[in-house]
Amino acid sequence: MTIKSTLPFFIFFAWASAPVIGQDSKKDEANGKLAAFEQFKQLAGEWVGKEVKGPNAGIEVRVAYKVTSAGSAVVETLFPGTEHEMVTVIHRDGDDLVLTHYCALGNQPQMKASGKGEDKKIEFKFVRATNLKSEKDMHMHDVAFTFVNKDTLKSEWTHYDDGKSAGTVVFELKRKQ
Repeated sequence: MTIKSTLPFFIFFAWASAPVIGQDSKKDEANGKLAAFEQFKQLAGEWVGKEVKGPNAGIEVRVAYKVTSAGSAVVETLFPGTEHEMVTVIHRDGDDLVLTHYCALGNQPQMKASGKGEDKKIEFKFVRATNLKSEKDMHMHDVAFTFVNKDTLKSEWTHYDDGKSAGTVVFELKRKQ
């Protein structure tokens, strides 16, 4: 048997083994440094609740979560199907999580959180924003997600105006059954 005749066998073996090798890696990631991202993936589905703090306290809130891009991103859609629909995309960046919030204000704040550990509360902090003339312009600056249990989520969105905190909107959500 020559090298030329065995080459197709080795290429096929490498190709066929790739998914198996990747599965072990995914298990390790879910059990270790990427546990925070796995929590976001578990949100997939529809959620309903209320704004419990903020200018519209008491209104009903609907949120949809979808895992996309072969499991590498989670898309949150706030107020789906309304004129105030907003999208937030969460994904890994090494050992961290990053999100971009496509805001109804017309800017796109980007925030970062640690992806390590299995904390119930994951806090994203402002890094930068696109379509923002100055950090003094109104924008979402921080967001914290608290995973109360598998069917209960709390999110706290802090917006800034004139370079300082201008209030926090808190949503308490339940998984739609």
